[in-house]
Amino acid sequence: MNTKYIDLINQTFDFPQEEFKVEKGQLQFHDIDLMALTETYGAPLKFTYLPQISNNINRAKRWFDEAIKKHKYKGKYYYCYCTKSSHFKHVLDEALKNDIHIETSSAFDIDIVEQLKATGKITDDTYVISNGFKRAQYVTNIARLINNGHKNAIPIIDNYEEIDLLSQEIKGHFNVGIRIASEEEPKFEFYTSRLGIGYKNILPFYKSQIATNEKVSLKMLHFFINTGIRDNAYYWNELLKCLRVYISLKKICPTLDSLNIGGGFPIKNSLAFEFDYEYMIDEIINQIQLTCEEEGVDVPNIFTEFGSFTVGESGGAIYEVLYQKQQNDREKWNMINSSFITTLPDTWAINKRFILLPINRWQDSYERVLLGGLTCDSDDYYNSEQHMNAIYLPKYHKEKPLYIGFFNTGAYQETIGGFGGLQHCLIPSPKHILIDKDASGKLVSKVFSEQQESADLLQILGYDTHK
Repeated sequence: MNTKYIDLINQTFDFPQEEFKVEKGQLQFHDIDLMALTETYGAPLKFTYLPQISNNINRAKRWFDEAIKKHKYKGKYYYCYCTKSSHFKHVLDEALKNDIHIETSSAFDIDIVEQLKATGKITDDTYVISNGFKRAQYVTNIARLINNGHKNAIPIIDNYEEIDLLSQEIKGHFNVGIRIASEEEPKFEFYTSRLGIGYKNILPFYKSQIATNEKVSLKMLHFFINTGIRDNAYYWNELLKCLRVYISLKKICPTLDSLNIGGGFPIKNSLAFEFDYEYMIDEIINQIQLTCEEEGVDVPNIFTEFGSFTVGESGGAIYEVLYQKQQNDREKWNMINSSFITTLPDTWAINKRFILLPINRWQDSYERVLLGGLTCDSDDYYNSEQHMNAIYLPKYHKEKPLYIGFFNTGAYQETIGGFGGLQHCLIPSPKHILIDKDASGKLVSKVFSEQQESADLLQILGYDTHK
């Protein structure tokens, strides 16, 4: 009988996969011996596998290059990383090895850009695309960057006041983009994005505030939808509407030469995940080219802003199952030694699913369980997977420790969870490990941050920890 956990996975999925394999009953992720990592550093822990950041960047750049060559597309492609997905220095350092550009979303992002410039990680040739609603400090910081000679800084106009605010602080000529306020899918609670300017208002806005302003040139049209890049009627319809705006503007605005199609590439959230990235990129290039040719206008340069796609698949979290609680005839709760709310907040906030697999005991029999976190909050649980109605894990045995891993968690979880700050019920943030390859290709790891201690949290709370 096939009753082992590994039998369940082999029968349910195409396994092993590119990043996952099992050796001697233990899971490996990109050839990382996760059990050895756990034995070295303990659990709970989080880790970042830095080479995967470069891997994904270069995959996307290759797909766009191939589509551009296939269609003889005359525009260029620029890969931008949106820093809000993960602001950590080790993430930016890895990403910037690959000739990419930066997208920012707040005032302090510009301070990071200036630090990166000071250390030679980016230059004046690096595009800095500044999105978001711009409060006074953000405007000031963008102006400072441009005034100090960064001519490839492009603030994306989000509302009608920002042109005047930027013009007041920027000394010379500068380029801008306009963000389209896209219409949302019918299932959304609102009809139109709060970000950007409505389709029908963009042309009048350009004529009244940009065409008449000698300091400003329109360089870019910015298009982004919340649900991301998907092969469905909604996405293609919104892209076509965006292209109509681009064409209308291009006919009266010769400086407009770039279309930013935002981000939103999905990342793997299940062993059953399927998404044809190459087809989507090929068809996007094809649709842009066909539409522009029909109207007799030059095709735009293409910018993308990939955040989760850049960094998401580099991250993981490992927990130990501490105890099993049989709460009724049907429900077994495996209690982990951390909290989902604090360490993987998207599982609680937006019901996001990550790949969940045991680290060890793949040769053992399995059972259906629920997973509970340590906080006293009733929402601190993880109870279903994308591909099945319940979680199946190797059977709990008090004498045989079970470790479980969540994978592709590298985007947003630290910033949303408040890295280094207070955590719900004062559950400490886990240790964080960086994994890289040395010059010979050997995996190396080091501690980026230790697990929080009582004194760290008490100090934040204002208690005197020296008494």
